[in-house]
Amino acid sequence: MASTHVDLSKAHWLKSSRSNGDGGYCVEVADNLPGIIPVRDSKDPQGPAIIFRAAAWSSFVSSVKETDLPGA
Repeated sequence: MASTHVDLSKAHWLKSSRSNGDGGYCVEVADNLPGIIPVRDSKDPQGPAIIFRAAAWSSFVSSVKETDLPGA
C-alpha cells in the first residue's frame, strides 16, 4: 500500500479573500508545493487538509469563476 502522508510543514498558507472575521468562509490553500494544492479550514490549522492535484484544483477554480454562483 502506498503512503498517503504528505509533509505540509513547509506549506505557505494563503487565506481566501472571501474569509471573514466572524467564523465564516475560512478556507486556506497552500500554493508552494509542486504538483499539489492542500486546502484546509483556517479555524483548525492543525486539522486535516484535503490534497488536490494541481491540475484538478486549477480546473475547479476555473469552473467556479465561469459559473454564476451566489456569493461567488
